[in-house]
Amino acid sequence: MKVIATMQRWTRTTTLRLAGLAMLTAVAATWQLPALSAEDAVKIPAPSVDEKPGTSHSETAVFAGGCFWGVQGVFEHVRGVTRVTSGYAGGAASTAQYEKVGTGLTGHAESVEVRYDPTQISYGKLLQIFFSVVHNPTQLNYQGPDHGTQYRSAIFPLTPEQRSIAQAYITQLGSAKSYRAAIVTRIEDYKGFYPAEDYHQDFLVKNPGYPYIVINDLPKIGNLKVMFPEVYRNDAVLVSKGG
Repeated sequence: MKVIATMQRWTRTTTLRLAGLAMLTAVAATWQLPALSAEDAVKIPAPSVDEKPGTSHSETAVFAGGCFWGVQGVFEHVRGVTRVTSGYAGGAASTAQYEKVGTGLTGHAESVEVRYDPTQISYGKLLQIFFSVVHNPTQLNYQGPDHGTQYRSAIFPLTPEQRSIAQAYITQLGSAKSYRAAIVTRIEDYKGFYPAEDYHQDFLVKNPGYPYIVINDLPKIGNLKVMFPEVYRNDAVLVSKGG
């Protein structure tokens, strides 16, 4: 019964995304628009302001950049990252369930919690990857086929230093005109992170042939490998294996 219930939840989870993707693809074909695919990667400068070197081997960052499947999948392939968890941030614990978050009324965004070793990779480098290959920071309350405030671009700093670095980087990218449109990424107060249901975890790695993943997310892994070869890792760090 537990397996059946899990499969039913998984089916409900993906039906809306696939239906929306199919509809948009059909519209694109009818109107001869460009085919839908992952957001294009953008080559951007590294942050001019970054965290100070420390002795800690474990720090945490929380980002939201659209469907958490792809965001988690990209960061799981980053060297120095020790664990990535899909979940919800921005709202209350009582509404941190997929069906409720999907209404767009909870204040939550689909997010990822990234645990990393700052002696191997910095918060600034994670931000560079986030803004470059993970998502498009100029899309307001949507990413690709997914629309709603739950898919917004947001950063949830856990420390004053993270907030300062993120703010400085957004200003830097804006001044450099790194994008064709203005960055709409929000820097929000951290109210807690709530892990998503088990069937969401490691979804990209476990389902590389899934249509949504093939179209929207696997190209991001390729972009990471090409644009950030110094931190790309072929083997993914998985939640299911304990990080």
